[in-house]
Amino acid sequence: MMTDPIADMLTRIRNAVRVERPIVEMPHSKVKRGVAEVLKREGYIWDWREEKADGCPGKRLCIDLKYGPNGERVIRHIKRVSKPGCRVYGRANALRPILNGLGISIISSSRGVISDREARQKKLGGEVLCELW
Repeated sequence: MMTDPIADMLTRIRNAVRVERPIVEMPHSKVKRGVAEVLKREGYIWDWREEKADGCPGKRLCIDLKYGPNGERVIRHIKRVSKPGCRVYGRANALRPILNGLGISIISSSRGVISDREARQKKLGGEVLCELW
């Protein structure tokens, strides 16, 4: 049994980027789908899709990773902030830009999973899931 599926998702992405894989697959959930949608909106991945898992019940989430024209990594750092043992919450006015706006934080708010830019704009707070640049 997995205790932190979001950390598993981030680790799969981090490992796939390090070995320059074009696609990474993982078990599907609504929160993971929300994180993938935020990554797509912010330009860190090309696209994501849900697929039926071969021989397993449920769906798989497939993420198409993005690299620069010369193969440089778009996602250089990805880190889990709020963990099951120590939840981290932030208000909209307390969310500071990551690397002076070069990176993002992903927030789980009452209106879904959004980036820190959207949270400040909509004046929403929530659980800080991860940060990346």
